[in-house]
Amino acid sequence: MPAIEQRVLLRTATSKDALMASAVLNRAQLETFPCADLAEVVRELDAGAGAIVLAEEVLSGSAAQAFTDALNTQPPWSDVPVLVLARPGADSRTVAAAMDRLANVIVIERPMRVAALVSSVRTALRARRRQYQFRTLLEGLREADQRKTEFLATLAHELRNPLAPLSSALTLLTRRQPEPGETRRYYEIMGRQIDHMIRLVNDLMEVSRITRGKIELRMATVPLDGVIKNALELSRPLIEHARHTLNVRLTAASLAVRGDDVRLTQVFSNLLNNAAKYTRPGGRIDLTAWRDGRHVVVEIADTGVGIDPGMLDSIFEMFVQVSGTSKSAQGGLGIGLTLVKSLVELHGGSVEAKSAGPELGATFTVRLPAADTRESRLRSSMSLLGAQSGALWGTILIVDDNRDAADTLGELLTAMGASVFVAYGGTEALRIARDVRPALAILDIGMPEMDGCELARRLRADPVLAEDIMLVALTGWGEQGDRDRIAAAGFDHHLLKPLELAQLLAIVGAQS
Repeated sequence: MPAIEQRVLLRTATSKDALMASAVLNRAQLETFPCADLAEVVRELDAGAGAIVLAEEVLSGSAAQAFTDALNTQPPWSDVPVLVLARPGADSRTVAAAMDRLANVIVIERPMRVAALVSSVRTALRARRRQYQFRTLLEGLREADQRKTEFLATLAHELRNPLAPLSSALTLLTRRQPEPGETRRYYEIMGRQIDHMIRLVNDLMEVSRITRGKIELRMATVPLDGVIKNALELSRPLIEHARHTLNVRLTAASLAVRGDDVRLTQVFSNLLNNAAKYTRPGGRIDLTAWRDGRHVVVEIADTGVGIDPGMLDSIFEMFVQVSGTSKSAQGGLGIGLTLVKSLVELHGGSVEAKSAGPELGATFTVRLPAADTRESRLRSSMSLLGAQSGALWGTILIVDDNRDAADTLGELLTAMGASVFVAYGGTEALRIARDVRPALAILDIGMPEMDGCELARRLRADPVLAEDIMLVALTGWGEQGDRDRIAAAGFDHHLLKPLELAQLLAIVGAQS
């Protein structure tokens, strides 16, 4: 809080007393402000004060009444502590009257010990800080209530919009009994408006699930270009309708992140939708992605209506809408950015908004953890074909001393489009691996001469192979001790026999 709100206002009986009291409190690292009279105390109280120290002698006359009035008109959260330095002797009528008129009074009889004064002032300031905390809480609640009120008004408006054409179309169908061709047009209108209402309700439910921790991410190694492609497919109608120019630039061919591809598509489609909605027709949207150390960065910039710098810290909060942009939004509840922030943070990332101000466009920057280097390369070499074929590409090495098990798994993966090499022992596997440099090696553990763990260690020790190959243990050993031993050997994943193909496909990022 500002220093002015923590200072101690002093009005003592004499200027000498003021100097002494200031010196004592300043040595205790408490800031003081001596006042010439009670009128100055009242003026400074409006500016801010943590506590007031007054001599009994000044609590009389018209100035005392003005001081009382000022204290009685404080905001509801405020009850500034007043420490009265009373004269020694019998109880004073002045002090008794002050205690009746003022709610928060501490009486200290003079002469006083220095420790007693310092302790009393510190206690008063601690209580005052609690009041300031309560003030902050109240202000936050008032602001949240205002946001909620505005949000409900927006919700009512957005729900009325589709209800109007729905009502009109129903009325026309009932009263006119149109021909089948005309009837279809009315049904299409109703269908579009129902879809719009469903989208609004889904957005609300999505935010609710996230805030209650009811959402689960299906994490995998995800190629960023696929996520961006899916997001563009969802947002393209808005972008094309507004005749925007879209520029997409990925600065690396194999950018990949750890995440849920469906949720990440939702993140970037929301940001693209916002850029399209809040940019006047004929604008420009730039999407750029690059690798930055252990993160992948995606930046979406537009030439739209911009954001007031004072709103940049709050636009991701629930119920917050940038003032003056509701007409540009073209429908929606303004909770898209809340979804974006929540989903990005669930992925261990961050999102930031920048804008030079109104009419100067906006830039949203998303940072996500990059996928492991080996997994990124594997995804590059084993990318998906279309959903209809379900095939995968890449070079795979299968090692198992059980020839039937190795051959049948090899035939299965070959049928799915992989380039497969099979070895029946560790020495043979090392030779093949150096020749073909596979993206993935599936190793049995319980082999004679050289078991799978020793083979894995040798593959990891080979400088040519170490960074390019993903190792998957396929074994019947599944106890925790076995898993620890296999992980220590350098394996990326541990699968149990018999192999579940869906698990393997999930590891390489493919789907059946």
